[in-house]
Amino acid sequence: MARKVLVAYGTKHGATTELAERIGAVLREAGLEVQVLPADEVEEMSGYAAVVLGSGVYYGRWLKPAVRFLKRWRAELERVPLWIFSSGPTGEGEPEYLTRGWRYPKAVETLLERVKPNGVALFKGKIDPERLSPLERAIVGRVGSPAGDFRDWKEVEAWASSIAGRVRDAEA
Repeated sequence: MARKVLVAYGTKHGATTELAERIGAVLREAGLEVQVLPADEVEEMSGYAAVVLGSGVYYGRWLKPAVRFLKRWRAELERVPLWIFSSGPTGEGEPEYLTRGWRYPKAVETLLERVKPNGVALFKGKIDPERLSPLERAIVGRVGSPAGDFRDWKEVEAWASSIAGRVRDAEA
């Protein structure tokens, strides 16, 4: 019987949605039953063998729906295998270099210490100036974040494959 995995995410302009959907697709291809949902639309946590939670990072913070998800479902997440990912840095270089060494924002560190994720990933993000508000465009320009799609899909797929292997191994 296929194990059910939840992929929940917080997104602002859709780039993290695309990452979550790709992760879900890789998990499905590995024979797992997968549900991909915005974090603020998750109404039930029973029945999941594992959870993947991701958030876009804006101004050095996770989006509120992902943080609320961690708080709301903390007790359940302490009992089920959890993987998390952040999406955000753009430009050339390793994502952790671009974020000055962190893989998730400091503001969620205490929550993550409680739920003890099995794995953490930091993926490069995407900035589409056409989807940004005038204020967001001004901030992006001021901090010097380059526009474009910097996501490494092979890296995302490899990470998702490793999760699939761990979930399948737990079935045995």
